Amino acid sequence: MTRDKQIYLIGTFDTKAAEALYLRDQIRLAGAPVITVDVSTTPVGESADIPARVVAEAHAGGPAAVFTGDRGTAITAMIEAFKRFLANRDDVGAVIGLGGSGGTALITPAMRSLPVGLPKLMVSTMASGDVSAYVGPTDITMMHSVTDIAGLNRISRRVLANAAGAIVGAFHLSQRYEEPPESRAAVGLTMFGVTTACIRDACTNLEPDYDCLVFHATGVGGASMEKLLDAGLLIGLLDLTTTEVCDHLLGGILACTDDRFGAVSRTRAPYVGSCGALDMVNFGAPDTLPSQYRGRTLYAHNPQVTLMRTSADENSRIGAWIGERLNRCQGEVRFLLPEGGVSALDAPGQPFHDPDADAALFEALERTVLQNAHRQLLRVPYHINDPQFAALAARHFRELTQLEDRNLATF
Repeated sequence: MTRDKQIYLIGTFDTKAAEALYLRDQIRLAGAPVITVDVSTTPVGESADIPARVVAEAHAGGPAAVFTGDRGTAITAMIEAFKRFLANRDDVGAVIGLGGSGGTALITPAMRSLPVGLPKLMVSTMASGDVSAYVGPTDITMMHSVTDIAGLNRISRRVLANAAGAIVGAFHLSQRYEEPPESRAAVGLTMFGVTTACIRDACTNLEPDYDCLVFHATGVGGASMEKLLDAGLLIGLLDLTTTEVCDHLLGGILACTDDRFGAVSRTRAPYVGSCGALDMVNFGAPDTLPSQYRGRTLYAHNPQVTLMRTSADENSRIGAWIGERLNRCQGEVRFLLPEGGVSALDAPGQPFHDPDADAALFEALERTVLQNAHRQLLRVPYHINDPQFAALAARHFRELTQLEDRNLATF
């Protein structure tokens, strides 16, 4: 039997006990149960409900692996200990952390390992900058502390009181939330602005039978989708917009990681993929374009995003990289090659139309992918945004999921 849920308040009590205890009191005043957890890298102090020594015991090497006396190794070890500690608790209803750069780096990895939908709030001095390393592919809310978390003052008290209200509200709503009845299985789809027509049509084809979850292919979008696939919350992917690979290999700002396609390999889930927006790399404003790319074919997507057309050589590299990862996938895989163009900008009369570059991409994929009855590349005589392409992709996905159902039934 699981215990009643409560809010877990996480902080480094060796330096931020006063702020953490004030936040605890505000949560209690708002009417929610709260338990405080110390993740300090020194085994001193007992002001938290769960002291640091108890958290450190969750490390595979025990407290000695955490309390090393060296800040760098101690933080790394406490990160692992806290992840293990939190994973073994059955009463976590919400998590709120507070910290500076070190505390934020220490607390958020455990938050990222929690299920999507469980409230997570990080009050941090780092929340006004690039928080992608902290949030990753999950639903952590970052709140800027404004002042440093170095004592209570008229600003910090107000910010922490607001943080208490935010986590208490999320906690109570989360406890009351009931998922509406849904008979349809969930499928993940990737989309970019230049493949919107394709995904819109694919969803129209699938939605009578599937709950379509669309992910913006911005690097973290693909990672979020694969996180849900790993968690068993998706039955398969219609991954038609794989553009994040371009940024990963060529230095763009919306890059995936080396683990792109990893969840497909691990889960063996039905997978239909394609080359959506593999004709472009995303950079920031024009003056941020790396010097080696000056003089290339560019397109101003908006004042903050500049697109660069990939070359034939670059597409060969991209195709080989994707192909190598598809070879690791032992489930049912269909990867479609849209011969009419891979994005809205890659069509006759459009700025990125380059049949030779597309041909290099397709040829690299065909050279690399080890095709068999389960893993196939299919050339399609349509543009990716043609309705016929979306209908064909949806049809293949239906066939693969039905095949998967038959395989499970005979297992």
